Amino acid sequence: MSDGNSMPPYNDLIGDILKSHAKEGGMENLKGQGKPLPKEYFSGDTYQHFQRIAKDAGYKPHWLKLQHEIRDELHAISKLQAENIEVDLQNRVIGLNQKIDEHNKHCPPPMLKGRVTVESIERAKEFWK
Repeated sequence: MSDGNSMPPYNDLIGDILKSHAKEGGMENLKGQGKPLPKEYFSGDTYQHFQRIAKDAGYKPHWLKLQHEIRDELHAISKLQAENIEVDLQNRVIGLNQKIDEHNKHCPPPMLKGRVTVESIERAKEFWK
């Protein structure tokens, strides 16, 4: 009979992987080994530090990728309108608004954008530069 105070063993998957890697010699000759950490590692909060590292590594958040796609689609629709090319603009605008909704779910509050209509494409381009 077991008492209710015993805790199940802790499974540290990442720790196990690192230990295994170290046993295989994978932790030898690491870049920067033995050098002091830069002072910037200790300044700011953890989230800002993560953002800086991610940006330096070339990472773009999902909402930022969507922002670029939306901007490009707005310009494409605007060009079609300007050239009076007969395509189903309404369906393209519906798809564009779905991307805008997805963008607004994930972006920071100051970056929220409004939906567009076929008539408001030219005005919307100014907000999606």
